[in-house]
Amino acid sequence: MASGTPADTDFALLVAVLPPPLQEAVRQLPEAELLEVVMDLGRPPEARLVSGVARLSEVPVEQEALQAVLTRVGEVGGDNRAGIERTLHRVSAIRNRQGRVVGLTLRVGRAIQGTIDMLRDLVESGRNLLLLGRPGVGKTTKLREVARVLADALGKRVMVVDTSNEIGGDGDIPHPGIGGARRMQVSRPDRQHDVMIEAVENHMPEAIVVDEIGTAAEAAAARTIAERGVQLVATAHGNTLENLVLNPTLSDLVGGVQTVTLSDDEARRRGTQKTVTERKGSPTFDIVVEMVSRDEVRVHRDTGGAVDRLLTGADVGGEKRRQQDGAVHVEAAPEVVEATPPGGRVPKGTPALGAPRPGPTRIAAHAVSRELLERVLRDLPVEAVVVGRPENAELVLTLRSRANSPRLRRAAERVGARVLAIKRNSSTEIRRALRTEFHLLEGVDPADVHAAVADAEEAIQRVLAEGIRLPLTPRPSRLRKLQHTLVVKNHLEAVSVGSEPVRHLVIYPLGTVLTEASDTAPEDVDAPEPDDDLEDDETSAVDDGPAEDEGEGLEASSPDEGAS
Repeated sequence: MASGTPADTDFALLVAVLPPPLQEAVRQLPEAELLEVVMDLGRPPEARLVSGVARLSEVPVEQEALQAVLTRVGEVGGDNRAGIERTLHRVSAIRNRQGRVVGLTLRVGRAIQGTIDMLRDLVESGRNLLLLGRPGVGKTTKLREVARVLADALGKRVMVVDTSNEIGGDGDIPHPGIGGARRMQVSRPDRQHDVMIEAVENHMPEAIVVDEIGTAAEAAAARTIAERGVQLVATAHGNTLENLVLNPTLSDLVGGVQTVTLSDDEARRRGTQKTVTERKGSPTFDIVVEMVSRDEVRVHRDTGGAVDRLLTGADVGGEKRRQQDGAVHVEAAPEVVEATPPGGRVPKGTPALGAPRPGPTRIAAHAVSRELLERVLRDLPVEAVVVGRPENAELVLTLRSRANSPRLRRAAERVGARVLAIKRNSSTEIRRALRTEFHLLEGVDPADVHAAVADAEEAIQRVLAEGIRLPLTPRPSRLRKLQHTLVVKNHLEAVSVGSEPVRHLVIYPLGTVLTEASDTAPEDVDAPEPDDDLEDDETSAVDDGPAEDEGEGLEASSPDEGAS
């Protein structure tokens, strides 16, 4: 980079605030790769680069060095951040319990033109745009360039709400990186939502740019701005759209979610469980951009549709864009299921809420020994991993005495996780429950099990959709029991008819079996299958005592005949 350019001057100003012994070490580093300089009391100073970490000195940082840096930068605010006047660099402080600064992070800020080339059409559309990404992925850099393009290239009246002076730089005169956009500074971080509303009411902007929406008040202010017809471009922390939907504080940005209990008829019509999660309303942001890296993004052009697909377990979709060698490469979004409006009927064939997603099944242990669960999983031929929180799971294993915990139910319903209750916290109970859940039968060919499950699931969907009775292919007794378990889970009825070896299950719509099955004269009931787990229970300390025998739902509680 040629000497004397604004970027070169900015970098020189950052180097100048460092103690003299560190200045020369930083100048030796590749400027384009430097992300931040870290100074912690009693530790050697380090420079963090795109490609790794470089130690700047073997001499530990002393208190005097930290204070010397603080005297050369702006005043540290309530968010423990400061800046260097008319630059984009950020200086963040770490304090001890007495309030004394014991660490500093000097982060390099850059204004890079062309960084939003792959998003330019979205910015020019006039629609509200939200950028999602982890810290350090370049959200603020892109947001700064958005402000410049809106103000200079599109000639709009743009107001930047700059809480920590990251977008427009430190000092009263904004950095040239935001072009002709105006900047409103925020006196305290907890006043950002007030300044957002003030910008709309006092300065008649056509577009507002905000960095890091993170509280419920700021989310409410963003909705107010959007409803007043002002284009809003903002950032939020979160890797994917799913992170935002699961964040109760920020989910309103994408329409919010609510738990709805359906009637029996509606649940059958949709082909889902009775309790489902739906989008509450229209999203604040029309478009959501997931920042995979500095040069790659995934674009959701219809936020509402993407959230609806996410809540039904369908493929969320998204358009992949990558910037390489000055060119933008676009990978068209795959075809996805039609979006469902709040309260609308789920299209036929759409997976139900909580439907299995690609990859290992995520299982959470609630009031159950995680060690026992992991031990049992190692012995079972299933693809599953144990996760720490019910909010991240597809299946929650818990004690029967804890299964009706309101907190657990809310967490499970929010993400559509299935709750599997066991009587005791033992490896025997856990193994029995998981074998039933994953359709594992000792001594039975897995291919036969898979065929029986697929046959039953296909028939169940037809019975739910068409309201007809449907016979299944003849199966051995143990496979009929497995099929009957699936029928009961879907709130239908079934009986076994015929004699071996052509004995088979017939599935009926709910409420019709008792009248229609009386004419079928089914054979004797299949004998129940004995337990094949005879090991001693291994009870953990988290077991909260024996629970009642009623309500066990892990295995088919009756033979495969629903009625005789």
